[in-house]
Amino acid sequence: MEQLFLIVDLEATCSDDGSITSDQMETIEIGACWAKRDGGVIDQFQSFVRPTINPVLTSFCKGLTNIRQTDIDDAPSFSVAAKELFDFMKRYQIADAVWMSWGMYDRKQITKESLAHQVVDPLPITHLNAKRLFAKAQKIGKEVGMARACSLAQLELEGVHHRALDDAKNIARLLPWILAERKFVAAAANQ
Repeated sequence: MEQLFLIVDLEATCSDDGSITSDQMETIEIGACWAKRDGGVIDQFQSFVRPTINPVLTSFCKGLTNIRQTDIDDAPSFSVAAKELFDFMKRYQIADAVWMSWGMYDRKQITKESLAHQVVDPLPITHLNAKRLFAKAQKIGKEVGMARACSLAQLELEGVHHRALDDAKNIARLLPWILAERKFVAAAANQ
């Protein structure tokens, strides 16, 4: 069976005035997709999540993510959404299954919230930092954001940036570059 990759992206409560510290950030959306090496998505998952520490989204957060207050008011708790994510992960999990996120934030956030909500880690498989792998595979030195990576690979962003499922699918599209199966033109990296 062809190796598949689980790509996960989270959106979280946030502010631009310091009213929500990094340790108070809570997941408000989970997006995930199973993808093939060529970036083709074979299945997807999305769930809003109701935050408990700061249940009212800041204007900054709503503007950044395009998530509305009504999207999260009746959303499931992290515990319920984590179980749904676990079930989604199990659909295609094979012995060498891995999951990826763009950077380490998503891995750390899932661990932090699993502990806080006293639930088992919904992704008990190997995690890979797609951001780091992309930088190494493409020999660009420093790590770049996902939108910049798409630009370097000459991929138009699809969907809405900072929406979990759309970002997960854009990361999936980058898989050939993350896995060093495709290279972009060096000149693109210097733009």
